[in-house]
Amino acid sequence: MEIALPHHSIPQECSFRLWRKARRMSQLSGLRLALSAAILAIGFTTAGRAKDMDKTPAFSEQALQAKIQYCNDCHQPLGQGYLGATPIPRLAGQQPEYFKDQLKAFIDRGRVSFYMFKVAHSLNPAMLSALATHFKDLDPKPLGGAPKQFVSAGKKVFEEGVPADKVPPCSTCHGKAAKGNGPIPRLAGQLYPYTINTLTNWDKERAHGKAASPESAVMGPIAHRLTESQIRAVAAYLSYLE
Repeated sequence: MEIALPHHSIPQECSFRLWRKARRMSQLSGLRLALSAAILAIGFTTAGRAKDMDKTPAFSEQALQAKIQYCNDCHQPLGQGYLGATPIPRLAGQQPEYFKDQLKAFIDRGRVSFYMFKVAHSLNPAMLSALATHFKDLDPKPLGGAPKQFVSAGKKVFEEGVPADKVPPCSTCHGKAAKGNGPIPRLAGQLYPYTINTLTNWDKERAHGKAASPESAVMGPIAHRLTESQIRAVAAYLSYLE
């Protein structure tokens, strides 16, 4: 835009300088408007891309299936666990919150397992949640295999506790069907030797003191108060629960 200046009231040379100055100001004003529009356009484009990125899945279906297969190599295709020289626990039907908490505990060294640390630390939160949901929905038959003569005594400990030794009923926290709730794990169908090893070696595997989770802090004293025969009995009972 050009600004018309009256030439009859001022000398011609002065009039020309004023006209040139006004023209330059007009051009600068136009440049500023163009720059402002460009900046706004970049801002909207960046925001649009960020919004699109939010919609991008944290992993592909192929990546999820690969992780599931990796878990299955040890925990078996239906998450039923493995009865071997080193028992590998059942994951099927496990509470998702507990599942995620334990994998995070391996990452933070709240639970000690060199192998599981290597597995867990490579999982992002979205993948953790997806795996937890996958195993929660599985429900194979328990592997069993525990001495059945221990089952009735184990049922008594689970349902009534051991009052004389200040051991509360397991069902108080884990539920009557031993299926857990939130951060409290499912115990139903858990492998007999795995449950024995876990309760017997609680302090060696789990963090204690200030580093212990609230649930671990509760279970520590209970595990200490159970005798070897009581541990074997309750482990036998749980191993047959569906």
